[in-house]
Amino acid sequence: MALYTVLVVLSLLPLLEAQNPEQANITIGEPITNETLSWLSDKWFFIGAAFRKLEYSQAIQTMQTEFFYLTTDLINDTIELRESLTISDQCVYNSTHLGFQRENGTFSKYEGGVETFADLIVLKKHGAIMLAFDLKDEKKRGLSLYAKKPDITPELREVFQKAVKDVGMDESEIIFVDWKKDKCGQQEKTQLELEKETKKDP
Repeated sequence: MALYTVLVVLSLLPLLEAQNPEQANITIGEPITNETLSWLSDKWFFIGAAFRKLEYSQAIQTMQTEFFYLTTDLINDTIELRESLTISDQCVYNSTHLGFQRENGTFSKYEGGVETFADLIVLKKHGAIMLAFDLKDEKKRGLSLYAKKPDITPELREVFQKAVKDVGMDESEIIFVDWKKDKCGQQEKTQLELEKETKKDP
């Protein structure tokens, strides 16, 4: 059962096809430039999400925290994703590759022989991004928020809440992460300290 839960949670980043609904005021479909890709190559913290699809919403509640590193490959137009998730007070690691489509500003991923997509929404001013999921389907739509710091400003929180309402969802559907529950950050810090000490040894 635990393995199934992990697989469900890891299937959240597999990105669902998204389209721009008329009621949305958020800007999607912006081309992805090399400058944007360089900016994306960083450590990101999952802040929160609103998912209509029940199994995704339940999986988000199961997942306590998530942070990940993106490393872009401009030659092959791929992004390496290395993520660390806290689930049931345990740290789970995963790595995969995402594709991106420069012209229409989407991320993509192959899973089970199917390529799925999500629109990238860049919020450089806030050091954040959003991913828009299947917005034209009332039963499947979703919006997720990621930032370069786990502690977000009230302004960014309001931006995300407004965006959720703009795509036809309610603020009550948002699930925010409690970073006090993170178990991976300390493990990563300890590992980095060990590596530094190892390099010092003759």
